[in-house]
Amino acid sequence: MSLFQAVILGIVQGITEFAPISSSAHLVLIPDLMGWAQPDLSFDVMLHLGTLTAVICFFRSEISELFIAFVNGFKKKTARQKPECQLAWLIIIGTIPAIFIGLLFQDFFEGLFSNPLTVSLLLMVTGTFLWISEAASKKLRVLDDISLSDTLIIGLAQGCAIAPGISRSGATIAAGLFRGLNRDSAARFSFLLAIPIILGAVILKTGDFICLYGEQKSMPLLAGFLAAAVSGYLCIKYLLNYLKKGRLTIFAYYCWFVGAAFLLIR
Repeated sequence: MSLFQAVILGIVQGITEFAPISSSAHLVLIPDLMGWAQPDLSFDVMLHLGTLTAVICFFRSEISELFIAFVNGFKKKTARQKPECQLAWLIIIGTIPAIFIGLLFQDFFEGLFSNPLTVSLLLMVTGTFLWISEAASKKLRVLDDISLSDTLIIGLAQGCAIAPGISRSGATIAAGLFRGLNRDSAARFSFLLAIPIILGAVILKTGDFICLYGEQKSMPLLAGFLAAAVSGYLCIKYLLNYLKKGRLTIFAYYCWFVGAAFLLIR
């Protein structure tokens, strides 16, 4: 992989991991369209480390508050009633459905990565979810209103997003909107929920990454990591600002266009 390809794919990963347009779809479709080799495992790990770094840096204050509240919840009964402690537990609970779905259907989902046409169709499905959720949601509830049932539904949506083409952020934000959350709250919960799932994916692949690292050139890996981290941080910042007033339908149209265009080109 060239340095240019690494930077381009890093930027793509950083933007599409958090924008509701499916990072997995773009990392399958763009190399296929450009005639590039599909990114290997070591590069994939570095891209995910980049986006993990981005979301942790952006939400560092919230993460610190959630961690302290979570620890204090084991020490004091009164601390368990604080919104930060409850939110920390909801993030943990919301991660569980994705773990089970990933373990049960891992081979099936991995097989989809080799089928760009299926990925294109699933990207169009993501667009449909976004459009319907934007049209149907009342958008009245805020982050402190999230309940256990909300969390389980959003967590199931995250689990389904293991399939390439189904955007993780798109599925979780759409699920939050369906439950009546406003766009900002749905997006914030989606991004916080991404932290343990991305961290888990990185940890699971670390063993293979160590084995393959010696076979790879360091510069493309570092370039991909930095590009994903910087673009991911900027994407979170500007997406949250946009969602305060902007609608998700623009992302739905994008998913439909890209999915349909690739089907026609192929």
